[in-house]
Amino acid sequence: MAKKPTFDYDLIVIGSGAGGSAAATIAAREGKKVAIVEEDTFGGDSPNWSDIPTKALLHAAQLYDKARRGARFGLRSNTLGYNYPSLRAWKDIAVKRTGAAGNRKFYESQGIDTLAGRAHFISPHEISVNRKHLSAGRFLVATGSHWVTPDIPGIDKITYLTPRTVLESIRPPKSIYIIGAGTIGVELAQLLAIFGTKVYLAEVAARILPKEEEEVGELLERLLREQKGVTSLTGTRTVAVVKDGLGYRVTYIRGGAEKSVRVDEVLVATGRVPSLDLGLENAAVTYDPTGIKANEFLQTSARHIYAAGDVLGHSSHTHTALLESRIAAHNLFHKTQLSPDYTATPRLAFTFPGVATVGFTEDDCIKRDLAIVTALAPINIIARSNTSDFRDGFVKLVANKSGVLIGATVVAPHAAEIIHELALAVKHGLTARQVAETPHAFLSWSEAVRVAAGKLVK
Repeated sequence: MAKKPTFDYDLIVIGSGAGGSAAATIAAREGKKVAIVEEDTFGGDSPNWSDIPTKALLHAAQLYDKARRGARFGLRSNTLGYNYPSLRAWKDIAVKRTGAAGNRKFYESQGIDTLAGRAHFISPHEISVNRKHLSAGRFLVATGSHWVTPDIPGIDKITYLTPRTVLESIRPPKSIYIIGAGTIGVELAQLLAIFGTKVYLAEVAARILPKEEEEVGELLERLLREQKGVTSLTGTRTVAVVKDGLGYRVTYIRGGAEKSVRVDEVLVATGRVPSLDLGLENAAVTYDPTGIKANEFLQTSARHIYAAGDVLGHSSHTHTALLESRIAAHNLFHKTQLSPDYTATPRLAFTFPGVATVGFTEDDCIKRDLAIVTALAPINIIARSNTSDFRDGFVKLVANKSGVLIGATVVAPHAAEIIHELALAVKHGLTARQVAETPHAFLSWSEAVRVAAGKLVK
């Protein structure tokens, strides 16, 4: 009788971000022998370099911005100032509190072996880390994604900022050219503009936040321009970047005309690609530049290897990677396989006002040829907009012909919190009537949800 092979571990998880951490912890709690490998900072991108530090700085910036405009309420705030090194110190406190880099100790307390270094498959059941060979019965690949240099002449010859390095700046630059007006580009544009940076925001698409409803991009472009002096260069192709004195000259084409602008810094916020450089071919795992190929149970072409998070190439939400990690943890060791349910996964932009979307946008429905009805309620029609003196925003709902909600967008203060009622409605197939008939508290921003749903019922 053939002896069962013995491995160093039951499971090796490659990557300690959202895609890897949950699975490693769950497997260890189920008594499996687990190791986790990380080549960068433990905890991955979200707590160390993106979500947590960005939102910590945005929170402070938006507080400062609101206070500065407090005169209309009788507040004397015109002498308000800020200290940027102290702001950075606050960001570092937020990162530390979230326990990210320190979570190496957390894994060890769970009985998980932690290895710092790059993992490389040598064979289907074996990897090398820092010239050390380790074997496992099963693997989870959760190496995430990284920012890529766009194909712009001259950009490889300059030191440009990324959404990761900009957070380490000693002070905000006097002027900046941001390439890419997706969620992160727009958040950083608002953050820097509040602290006095002259921002040029360039986007190839016809509007900023191109994945969201048309009304979202139009409104935020106007607010960024009126309140912060941000120049949105939509429908713009950046064609060259050259060093110019201490700064840079950026050349772009917009509306058929070539123009150029001189700035202190250039920030690239376009395009993350899956991190795939780990010898996957040696483990017979099928992949291409867009990501690892996995079935609906997150299993790769090698049956004992699963993948979760950005390395799959389809999403950049931390909450999606966590969902996949939990599902993978189950599927790695159980006969009954589960598949992740992505229905009603919210998308957020932590601008002010905030932007939150769930389900289909009107554009998504047009592309899919779906028969729909939509309704839009501006937030200035609810009483809360008077007491807060804030009128820019709306709730837009998308329903199918039977009145079942299939998508929603909120642009308002606290949009990230408001969206969950609509996520619940989309996930469980509620109708606009059911939402409209639910009592909504007076003087909450959420009253706009009731008004929008009521419009669909009519």
